[in-house]
Amino acid sequence: MNILLASSEAIPFAKTGGLADVAGTLPAELARLGHRAALIMPAYRRALKAGLPIEATGLDFEVQLGSRTVAGTLLRSQLPGTDVPVYLVRQDQYYDRDELYGAGGIDYEDNCERFVFFCRAVFQAIRLLKLPVDVIHANDWQTGLLPALLKIEHRGRPGFERVASLLTIHNMAYQGQFWHWDMTLTGLDWKYFNWHQMEFYGKLNLLKTGLTSADALNTVSPRYAEEIQTPAFGCGLEGVLQARRNVLSGIINGVDYGVWNPAIDSQLPEMYDATTVERGKPACKAWLQQELNLPVDPRVPLIGFVGRLAEQKGLDLISNVLPDWMHSSPAQWVFLGTGEPRFHQLLTEMAARCPQKLAVQLKFSDAMAHRIEAGSDIFLMPSRFEPCGLNQLYSLKYGTVPVVHATGGLANTVTDCTDVTLADGTATGFTFDEYDARVLSATLGRACELYGRPEQWSKLMQNGMRQDWSWGRSAREYVALYESMLARI
Repeated sequence: MNILLASSEAIPFAKTGGLADVAGTLPAELARLGHRAALIMPAYRRALKAGLPIEATGLDFEVQLGSRTVAGTLLRSQLPGTDVPVYLVRQDQYYDRDELYGAGGIDYEDNCERFVFFCRAVFQAIRLLKLPVDVIHANDWQTGLLPALLKIEHRGRPGFERVASLLTIHNMAYQGQFWHWDMTLTGLDWKYFNWHQMEFYGKLNLLKTGLTSADALNTVSPRYAEEIQTPAFGCGLEGVLQARRNVLSGIINGVDYGVWNPAIDSQLPEMYDATTVERGKPACKAWLQQELNLPVDPRVPLIGFVGRLAEQKGLDLISNVLPDWMHSSPAQWVFLGTGEPRFHQLLTEMAARCPQKLAVQLKFSDAMAHRIEAGSDIFLMPSRFEPCGLNQLYSLKYGTVPVVHATGGLANTVTDCTDVTLADGTATGFTFDEYDARVLSATLGRACELYGRPEQWSKLMQNGMRQDWSWGRSAREYVALYESMLARI
C-alpha cells in the first residue's frame, strides 16, 4: 500500500504533544512492514531549525483561499534512520513563527487559514510529486478538511477513484472551531455548511468536517473510542460519532523501545532487563532517592508522577490524598512537571513541610523522566480522562507498577491486580473506576500493601515487563484498518 500521513506536527521536526510521536514513528513502522509510507507537515520555523537535512524540491504551487491566492513551496527530508520521505509545506507567512499553534496561551487568529492552506497544499503535493496514494491518513482538526476535499473535489478525478481517507482523533477536546465566515476559506460550497457536515452551533468545525467525511475514523485506544460516543467525553460531537460507530475503532499508540527501554537506557545509573531487574531497579531507586534528597531506604515504596500538573491528569484527586499520606504512610513521592499555579503552590508548600517524603521538580527534564520511571516502585496516573497515555506503558517496561484511573487507554493497557489476575499472570498494575479521592487512596493502599510482599510484587513487575506495546504491534493494526477501508471503496 501507499500511505500518506498528514500531520500538523511530527518528531523530530516539531512537537507539542503525543500526535508528533505518532506521526514521526508510524510511517517508519509501516515501511518496515513493506509498505510505502510518506509524511507531510508544515515547514515550521522549528522544523527548519531542527538540524535535520532538508532540501528544496523546486516545486512551487498556489492555493486559492477565498478571494486570495497564496503561494507555497515544497521541501523534502527523511525520517532519521529510514528511507521514509517527509514533505514540508513552506509558507513563511503562516509557519515562520515561534510556536506551532499560538503564543502566550492564545491561539493564532489565522489558524483556520493556516491549516486550510496546509490541507489544500497536500493535494498540490500529491499532484506535483506524482505521489501514488492509496490511503490519506489525517490527524486531528488541523487536517480535518482533507477527507472532505477528497470526497467532494477529488474522488471523481483520475487517480483518486479508490483512495481512502482515515481520520485519527488524538483528543476530542480540540476541534478547530472558527466563525462561520471562515467557510469561504475552505473553497467548498456553502451547502456543506450544515449541521450534518461542517457546521456546529453556528461555527465552522474542522474536526466535525473530518468526522463526517472520512471513510473511517479511529482514535488512540479502544476504550476512548467508546467513551467519545458519550456526552461525558464527546465534547458535543458524541451524536456524530454514534452515527458513525460502524467505522470507528481504537488502536493503542506504540512505544519506541529504542528510547524507552531500561536495558539500553543510558540515562540510568544502571541498566537492567527482566532478568536483572532485581538488582538494577534497586540501584536506580537508591540513585533517585539520593538525587532528590530523599532518605535512601529500599523498604519504603517510592511513588512517581511525570506529566502536566493539571486537573485532567488527576491533580485534584492527588491534592486531596497527599496530606493524609504525608502523615499516615512512610511512602515517598516525586513529582516532575509543570501546569496550573494552584498545584505548583500546593506541592511546593507540602514539599517544604515534608522534605523526607516529597520531592517536587517544577520543570520538564527528559533525563529525570527516565530516572523516575526506573527508580520509582509505583507510577501514578489518576487521569480524569486519557485518550491513550504513554507513561503507563513506559512504566510497565521499566518494572514500575502503574496505579491508574480506568479510563481511555489506561483501562486498555493496565490489568488490575487481584488474587485471580496475579495467580493467572495477567495482573500488571492497579486500577480504580470511580473518580474519587478516597477510592484513589484505597487503591494506592492496595499497591503499597503488595509492595510489602516482595515475591508477589516481583511477579507483578515481571508481568508488566513482558508486555509488548511496541509500534510494530500498532502498525500491524493500522495496516489491517487500511486494508478494510480499501475493501469498502
